[in-house]
Amino acid sequence: MTGITQTDRANSTDIATKAENLVRETKVLNITRLAKMLVDLFGSDEPFKKIGKREGQEVEMYLKELDGYITFILTSDRNNFDCHAEKAKNPVSRIIINVKEEKILQVISGIIRSKNNLFGLLKLLKYIIPGKAKIKGSLVATLKLVRCLMIGKHEIYKKGKGGA
Repeated sequence: MTGITQTDRANSTDIATKAENLVRETKVLNITRLAKMLVDLFGSDEPFKKIGKREGQEVEMYLKELDGYITFILTSDRNNFDCHAEKAKNPVSRIIINVKEEKILQVISGIIRSKNNLFGLLKLLKYIIPGKAKIKGSLVATLKLVRCLMIGKHEIYKKGKGGA
């Protein structure tokens, strides 16, 4: 008979931990790619032109349940929009998404599908007031980023034309 030794348990635990970390990292990377793809395909140039002196600043999004970071770099040209699935080096602002793993995409999708106007920004309060999202640091930089992410004015979202 063979028995399981202490090192065998440690190795199996280590492999399970590595697998869980890989799955979490993959989920964060997919969310990052999705955000970039949606802005590339459906984004508007208007909010990017209003970045102004904030160009080059980093805004970090922390997905608490996945323990993952997405770094957005503000730019005045939509074609240069970029984000990375890593911790920011020098963030001016941090957005903390504090919901269960199953709800992360719903929150981010709700933000992205909003219209880039005052009412779209007011919709953010439904995430901020109950604590689903928190903003630490520069509120202006965060709002400029969020406006760049909002694609709700695109024609695919207009009623009667096959949109939602």
